[in-house]
Amino acid sequence: MDLKKYLNDKCRIVDEALEKCLPGEDELPFTLHKSMHYSVFAGGKRVRPILVLAACEAVGGRAEDAMPAACAMEMIHTYSLIHDDLPAMDNDDYRRGKPTNHKVYGEATAILAGDALLTEAFILLGSPEFGASIDPEKRLEVIGEISRCAGSRGMIGGQMVDMESEGKPEIDFATVQYIHTRKTGALIKASVRSGAILGGADSGREAALVRYGEAIGLAFQIADDILDIEGTTEEIGKDAGSDLERGKATYPAVIGISESKRRAAELVDVALDALSGFDEKADPLREIAKYIVLRKS
Repeated sequence: MDLKKYLNDKCRIVDEALEKCLPGEDELPFTLHKSMHYSVFAGGKRVRPILVLAACEAVGGRAEDAMPAACAMEMIHTYSLIHDDLPAMDNDDYRRGKPTNHKVYGEATAILAGDALLTEAFILLGSPEFGASIDPEKRLEVIGEISRCAGSRGMIGGQMVDMESEGKPEIDFATVQYIHTRKTGALIKASVRSGAILGGADSGREAALVRYGEAIGLAFQIADDILDIEGTTEEIGKDAGSDLERGKATYPAVIGISESKRRAAELVDVALDALSGFDEKADPLREIAKYIVLRKS
């Protein structure tokens, strides 16, 4: 399959849906809504919402049933990036090749824009339009999954331990694993599992897709760690080498570049093996798994 075309097509329909469900820039408070739009439409790859849609379709579901969850996932991801870039956290000047939100709108507005995006995500997940044809129990299951993976036992917990570990001379492998499986891996797993649930997956297929999501979630963050060292600022859209400079707890810092690459490739194999019982409808998921370790941004 043509993965580039697939990603571009899905990205376009996700963007169209996000435009419809976000408050308009011409709606009060103007500055806040402009700030939200600035980061949401700053050129993201839409990996998480596309995974929601691809997992839904892989089990025979309809993408339109999963679109609200896909948009909610992108809002949550974008909010986390806005806050992650703040001076109190990573203090980054660039994101996706553009000035970070707080550099354009100021810290206070950036904080509120992140808060608003997180809230809007759950407004969308709780709206009557979300999965009107989906069983209410499945809708609640998806909301619970996304909530858990975004909270203190998921993404936020990973961010906290990431900050606490920064600059420490000796970080063990278990700590890095904890950070990576939560800070990045949790939302990716939630994206895949949510799509599976909304697509009507049985327990066996759902479990297989969870294994896939866990594997690619960790592979994605390892690839990011490697890109921070081997990529350029132009390629990755933010300052290259920033993780190394700040003494971040990363895979290369603990096990080295070569072993990190081997581990990422191994995780892709695990992900592909998890899809062995699926037909060609899961080909997008297969190609996304391979893309994760080959990408340059």
